[in-house]
Amino acid sequence: MTKKQYLLTPGPAPIPEKIMKAMAKPIIHHRTPQYKDVVKTVNRDLKKIFKTKNNVLTLTSSGTGAMEASVINALSPGDTAIVVRGGKFGERFAEICSAYGVKVVAVDIEWGARPEPDMVEKVLRETPEAKAVFVQLCETSTATVYAVKDIGDIVKKTGAILITDAISGLGADEFKMDEWNVDIALGGSQKAFMIPPGLSFVALSDKARDLIKKSKLPRYYYDLGRYEKLVEKGDSPWTPAITLVIGLGEALSMIMDEGGIDNFIARHGRDAEFVRKSVVGMGLSLFSGFPSNAVTAVRVPDGIDATVLISALKEKGVTFAPGQAHTKGKILRIAHMGAITRKDLEFALGKLKETLEEL
Repeated sequence: MTKKQYLLTPGPAPIPEKIMKAMAKPIIHHRTPQYKDVVKTVNRDLKKIFKTKNNVLTLTSSGTGAMEASVINALSPGDTAIVVRGGKFGERFAEICSAYGVKVVAVDIEWGARPEPDMVEKVLRETPEAKAVFVQLCETSTATVYAVKDIGDIVKKTGAILITDAISGLGADEFKMDEWNVDIALGGSQKAFMIPPGLSFVALSDKARDLIKKSKLPRYYYDLGRYEKLVEKGDSPWTPAITLVIGLGEALSMIMDEGGIDNFIARHGRDAEFVRKSVVGMGLSLFSGFPSNAVTAVRVPDGIDATVLISALKEKGVTFAPGQAHTKGKILRIAHMGAITRKDLEFALGKLKETLEEL
């Protein structure tokens, strides 16, 4: 019998058997009523996850594709964008902007901290020409949740739009696109959505659409206007990842069966609190001052290399994620998202305690 592997990384995350079976069925053609009905249902349910009245566009790409799409659809060469950089994914937004000739005004914060709204307000006041503000919901590299609602309240009073990478946090951390005045919201499939990597999601506000009409950056595959014209018909401009979209439909159905998105998020909150209390009970400390419900970053004790610890745990069937950049070797990241169960967490944390004692 194959030994169970416990995958507790913040993407890819475990895939339930029910979803794997749905994706294992014979493939169908995407220009058929059968597939278009799936897409219409997916769009309906994604709106509930994003908490928006807007259509949610599904792209065949990883989350970085959605990040790039948000830049090239909204901005023009020479535009100014304010980018919060508090981890690898904030830095990625800045790198994409720079690649397309967009001037970056960085709001740099310590890894594990979050951008305070008054910091963003100050930079916006000093940079009235800014067309967009880029933030994360959950900065995955530090397991930190940002105060997106408070930032949205500030940005809405300006001519700038708020672009939020909710890729790792969506479904785990609270998120309300419309109520929080988020203008472009991004998601990804391999996190709380419980399916493999390969799909990303983009939702646009009316304010974002107005800016998109003025954008001069080149785009073709990621031209969101093409997707918007077709989504309500259950269609897409290019060949979609049919099997993944079918799996997504099953995953969204499972979320609704769990009592809907609010109950789904509440379960993530309980599991996150369980993990945090457990690791603190082992004498460890949390890396983030504002921990996410999707993933917990944990400092390892002095004298222990987190890379060695993670490798030893993998031999026992448990996979945690390492730190990135300057946190590599210093922290490990424990995901508690999507299909990861309390029993999975109990087993993995037991192995963590055991391995720490051995080391």
